[in-house]
Amino acid sequence: MSISLSDEEKRSLDYDKQSTDHLGGIYGITIDDFDDPNFDPTAATLEDESPYPEVRSAVSNTDDPSMPASTFRAWTVGLIWAVLIPGVNQFFFFRYPSVSITQIVPQVLTFPICKAWARYMPNISLFGIPLNPGPFTIKEHVIITIMAGVGAYSAYATDVVAVQKVFYNQHVPFGYQWLLVMSTQLIGFSIGGICKRFLVAPPSMIWPVNLVTAALFNTLHAKETSGNRARGGISRGRFFSYVFFGYIVYNFFPSYLFTALSSFSWICWMAPKNAKVNQLFGVSHGLAMGVFTFDWGQIAYNGSPLPVPWWAAANITVTIGFFYWFLLPILYYTNVWYSAYLPMVSSHSFDNTGGTYNVSRVINSDSSFNHQAYKAYSPLFLSASFAIAYGLSFASVTATLTHTFLYYRKQIWTQARRSLSEQPDIHARLMSVYKEVPDWWYIMIFVTMFVFGVISIEAWDTEFPVWAFVLAIVISFVYTIPIGVIQAITNQQVGLNVITELIIGYALPGRPIAMMMFKTWGYITMVQALQFTSDFKLGHYMKVAHRSMFFCQVVATVVAGTVQLGVQAWMFSNIEDFCSPGQKDGFICPSTTVFGTASIIWGVIGPQRLFSHGQFYYGLLFFFIAGAVAPFIQWTLHKKFRVEFLKYLNFPLIFTGTGNMPPATPINYVPWVLVCFVFNYVIRRRYFSWWSKYNYVLSAGLDAGYAVGLIIIFFSLQYPKSGTIAQDTIQSWWGNTVYVKTADYAGVAYKTVPAGKTFGPSSW
Repeated sequence: MSISLSDEEKRSLDYDKQSTDHLGGIYGITIDDFDDPNFDPTAATLEDESPYPEVRSAVSNTDDPSMPASTFRAWTVGLIWAVLIPGVNQFFFFRYPSVSITQIVPQVLTFPICKAWARYMPNISLFGIPLNPGPFTIKEHVIITIMAGVGAYSAYATDVVAVQKVFYNQHVPFGYQWLLVMSTQLIGFSIGGICKRFLVAPPSMIWPVNLVTAALFNTLHAKETSGNRARGGISRGRFFSYVFFGYIVYNFFPSYLFTALSSFSWICWMAPKNAKVNQLFGVSHGLAMGVFTFDWGQIAYNGSPLPVPWWAAANITVTIGFFYWFLLPILYYTNVWYSAYLPMVSSHSFDNTGGTYNVSRVINSDSSFNHQAYKAYSPLFLSASFAIAYGLSFASVTATLTHTFLYYRKQIWTQARRSLSEQPDIHARLMSVYKEVPDWWYIMIFVTMFVFGVISIEAWDTEFPVWAFVLAIVISFVYTIPIGVIQAITNQQVGLNVITELIIGYALPGRPIAMMMFKTWGYITMVQALQFTSDFKLGHYMKVAHRSMFFCQVVATVVAGTVQLGVQAWMFSNIEDFCSPGQKDGFICPSTTVFGTASIIWGVIGPQRLFSHGQFYYGLLFFFIAGAVAPFIQWTLHKKFRVEFLKYLNFPLIFTGTGNMPPATPINYVPWVLVCFVFNYVIRRRYFSWWSKYNYVLSAGLDAGYAVGLIIIFFSLQYPKSGTIAQDTIQSWWGNTVYVKTADYAGVAYKTVPAGKTFGPSSW
């Protein structure tokens, strides 16, 4: 494997060959990096090491079975995080811009908290359980981090509940919500537990994403590395504190005192009524060609760019440059799909007057489709950006399969066979001393969650038959192992969301609630199964007992899902104009809007009226073909002509890189790419010592500072007195209103529909 290193990187590696901080761009590591196709890991001469070098560089090959792991301290701190992180993330989930507190934040913050616990907590027992089991251990840290992260992100089913309320005016009871969330979150865990024998124990199932986490654990727990030894400068802990508190203070500017720094559409301010200028340079409904924003919430809306390798961000640059800055304006200004009558960038669906599509006009009282009302009202139209986003999602499905076949077929086939018969490596042998989780535990969870699912769809009017529920689970179960093998080896996951939408859209047309439920069980069940196995692999690497891993994941998921539903219910009851497009504090529910729009497209109207032959968006289906062909062309040209840059071209990443748009807009990707370039290319190559010591800590500090700062601003300045604090001073000055008075903010279209007229076909 040939890696090009800067002089400083070479000096760094010479200084400490065993560095766990510098993992050679671990995020991009794949088995394809091995030059020898006949490499046989079972023939490795070092029986007490992993046969894979990337695992050896990040994971310890020793274990102390007597080391405390599932302690009172670990469960207390873990449960606190399991309440705080999901609650805060759910709160921000409905806001734009937003940022999620990623697992690295509690991972970093837990260390000093539990070190202080070990030092100052009295050594007493409560009901025979020691409150201070001694020095804080790395295994306790793993359990806490997994409990913090397993339910950190908004449960997929919470959006089903939100859409039912916002789009279909269905006020469902909390019991229904809880059963739905628990079933969709935990039924995947049972499938993952059954499948983990194929995806966790085999050495060839590497799960590269866990190697960085393992390296950080080793770094924090006094494992000597080149990242924290003889480098000079302040400690990582102090650096994190400076960044954290510094951004809390700074956040008052883009989030409250000078919000134009966030929506930094500076060119639009000079021509606020010019539609073309605002469409190209705007940040609300435009392409963000003005490039800049001074709000970390905008930059990190899709996740912090700092942990992302530059080669990955460069592929996303291709997506932005070609599909959104080149192709999208051509389609828009030539009025393809009648898109010139709509905002250029929007997550809403529209009718033939240019207004938001009123779904209540085409559904019956039970939310089923009314065909006559549809013919009397309007076909459904999408913004050009939304249409391209669907095309890219279609292409990503086939591109991932083609790319994986071309580049990883031999490795996947070889290692999949090895996973069934290969000898256990040192990590599997060390883990063999711990009791396995019995299969009947997983079966009990599956049966219980299946019953929860049946109750939620039968006790309430969902129009979702049990046979469709079973089919959704079967689809997830069938795909879990093959997609899990691909993800464990290549770090790429094939999504089932588009496929499930297509299947249920044709099978049960005109049933939006049923569509959302089928998509959720058919897609998120697999995702949860692979989340479960990925976390189990991290526990495998860190030598945490199987049963401790099982309980901490299940309990934390139940707690997190319940907290998220509680936060969501509070927000609907207490925040004025919640989920409305003009909500003054940014709680416009962007993901809920996209989810609801998808329910109209695939559930109410149905794919046969939008994507079948002869319909408006039929041409988007050709993206399936484009996705299958593009990696083959790139692979062929690279093999034949050996053009250097072609080997860095990754079409699955190009097609999926902007997968969060909508609800994201180009402003969430363009500065994201620039920040990634500065830190992970320029600084990493020129100042590698600084980068290796502080880069990930900087990311954690900014994420945490933004989240905490926004909570302080909201509950101290925006929520009290219905948001009227400083209404006539700070809120009304130029820096907080200039971007609102633009065509970009208003979503002005290129073409105007005459009063009383419509656009589009005369019949449909």
